[in-house]
Amino acid sequence: MSYRVIALDLDGTLLTPQKTILPESVTALQHAREAGAKVVIVTGRHHVAIHPFYQALALDTPAICCNGTYLYDYQAQKVLASDPLRPDQAAQMVDLLTAHQINGLMYVEDAMLYLESSEHVKAHVARTQNWAQSLPESQRPVFRSVRSLKEAAQEVKSIWKFALTDSDIPKLRQFTREVERELNLSCEWSWHDQVDVAQRGNSKGARLAQWVASQGLSMDEVIAFGDNYNDLSMLESAGMGVAMGNADEAIKARADMTIGTNLETGIAETLYKYVL
Repeated sequence: MSYRVIALDLDGTLLTPQKTILPESVTALQHAREAGAKVVIVTGRHHVAIHPFYQALALDTPAICCNGTYLYDYQAQKVLASDPLRPDQAAQMVDLLTAHQINGLMYVEDAMLYLESSEHVKAHVARTQNWAQSLPESQRPVFRSVRSLKEAAQEVKSIWKFALTDSDIPKLRQFTREVERELNLSCEWSWHDQVDVAQRGNSKGARLAQWVASQGLSMDEVIAFGDNYNDLSMLESAGMGVAMGNADEAIKARADMTIGTNLETGIAETLYKYVL
């Protein structure tokens, strides 16, 4: 099988723990593009939080963001396709977060919003902003503090997802079950202590399949790399789904193959073997 699309998750996959891309991966992806392959980022991140990685790879393809909630064209700086949350769904979500004292960010059209009163989230945001200080200002993630997420949900144009985090994992698991039952929304784990809540039906695999079809290609021609539960939809629907060595065993079991960790050169080696 000739793979003509390379789909890449970012955190835990293409990115090292230091949020860098291995030089070997950059070179292999450049060679793959020169050979005619299309490289697409498929991430749980907001498009305002992937600028440096998109630029480092010098891509011209749209990015699939927020676990498939929307497809973003960097060249035109516009959303090409999306299935956001409705304001009423977001308001119900905020009520549940308040009732259960769960912390979270609300991803909207151009930024990630957080409650100015939430010390837990502010600490998370501060860590990301400290990391981003080394970047040009135009490439830094965009965060905004608000007094009320519920009020903000009525004022913004689009609500992509909520990113929830809590150190009490059993509590977070119980909360996701309630969200799925009460609000009929989709909950996907994107990190060991983070759950993303979005419109049901959105997934990396679904949006990737939509974009691949728009290119006149099939998912059989896709090789996809991922490490977490929100990657399963694309790993299982791609012609070849590749799990990282740092992924949970449950992810590895459902992928076609497993390579080294995100600190090793497995992505490059796999591309040279199966694409180039």
